[in-house]
Amino acid sequence: MNIIEEVTKIIRETFDDQTLNYSPSLSASDIYAWDSITHINLIVAIEKNFNIKFTDNEIFEFKNVGELVNSIQLKLSDV
Repeated sequence: MNIIEEVTKIIRETFDDQTLNYSPSLSASDIYAWDSITHINLIVAIEKNFNIKFTDNEIFEFKNVGELVNSIQLKLSDV
């Protein structure tokens, strides 16, 4: 499983924009449609896809997609 490919697919589906590409610095300020609701939708989709669970603190402390991917990698390595 390629985490970056999966996250890119989820981001494109969540924001209904097939032109979005992965970048570690990609953040809410880069995507007009990224608000608090789509943030939660993104997190839920990632949790389901990777069968992981984020803490409340993690969910609200991610500053960009790179931090999100790092957290996914750590959680998957703990399994």
